[in-house]
Parts: sequence; structure tokens; C-alpha cells
Amino acid sequence: MATSHFTTFLAEATVPEFDTDCPLTADSLYGLYVSWCVLKGIDAVPDITFRAAMHCRDVDVHDSRLRMVGPAAADYILSSYPTAA
Repeated sequence: MATSHFTTFLAEATVPEFDTDCPLTADSLYGLYVSWCVLKGIDAVPDITFRAAMHCRDVDVHDSRLRMVGPAAADYILSSYPTAA
């Protein structure tokens, strides 16, 4: 069985961050996902579908305890804060 692209997204673009006071917000996690999809050439699903997929993977989008990493993180940050470039 093929691995879901949501599982691949979590493995490639996030790492657990249990000791943080500032985990990714629901909007930031979705934005990171959209950036990851753009870089992979995958059509991003709507936010509601993404949230359901995260719930199925035991990711609480309101308290994710995740940190962004990798190329998608850089793309998301540069896209969100163009003056940082």
C-alpha cells in the first residue's frame, strides 16, 4: 500500500517539538502543507480535508507540538514574510 502524501508531508516537513510554548498553529501547519505541495508538484487539498487528515494521524492542529523543517519551511517563511528575503 502506498504511503499517504499526508504521512510523507509530516515526515519531511515537521518534527516533534514537545517542549515548545509556540507550536505550529492550525493556519501555519496548513500553510506549511501548501508550501510542501507546491514544491512537490502536488495539488493541495482544502483546509477542512487537511484538518481531517491530520486528525486521522493523531495530530491536533490546535496544539500540534510540531516544528517546521526543510525546504517547505523555508518556502513557507519566505512566502509569508517576503521582507525577510
